[in-house]
Amino acid sequence: MKHSISLPTGLFWVFVWVGFMILYTFLDVAIWRKIFPAGRKYLNIISVLLCTVGYIFLLVRKNNFALRPFSTLSWQGILLALGCAVLFYFVLDLFFDPLLAKLFPSSEENYQETLSQLSETPMITLLQICILAPILEEILMRGFLLGGLSFRYGKTTALFLSSILFALLHFNMVQTLSAFVCGFVLGLLYLNTNSLFCCILAHMGYNLLAYITTILPLYAKK
Repeated sequence: MKHSISLPTGLFWVFVWVGFMILYTFLDVAIWRKIFPAGRKYLNIISVLLCTVGYIFLLVRKNNFALRPFSTLSWQGILLALGCAVLFYFVLDLFFDPLLAKLFPSSEENYQETLSQLSETPMITLLQICILAPILEEILMRGFLLGGLSFRYGKTTALFLSSILFALLHFNMVQTLSAFVCGFVLGLLYLNTNSLFCCILAHMGYNLLAYITTILPLYAKK
């Protein structure tokens, strides 16, 4: 997975992914909801899936980025990843996020509204936030950005840059500050295990815990 990239190159590919996000959001809001309301949720997840796969294909092909997530897998790394997932839940969701919600009430309100919308389609949400998002974000942020920037700027600088960019992708103050902490720890996990799969596993595990404790209860109330 050895590759070297500059910060402008890294920023470019982050913005490319933002463009893909805008594309599938536009399709959902402007087309699927208006023209195919009955099947909108299925068309939306298909759009997200195609955009995710298409983006990863472009990222790998255009940058000669060798995607080998299982190349350095170990049991120690898996256990560490699972530990990180649990740690994220207790430190971020139960402690850090409530403090941020008080500091940024408007952001918290927007976040809760988003959760309510996600709870309307629990199985599709499970696929999107617990599988697709962790795979895409870890390939981009840890595998491509952190790994590539480390060769150009050093591990410490690359760790902070990739964590900041990861945080900015979440577009909400409550999520953004927590995402920086999450991204920083996931970066440390990647640097210490050299395993992209471990980062994906930790990210999936954390999102799954958040899904079970926040989205499913909202769905049960409806």
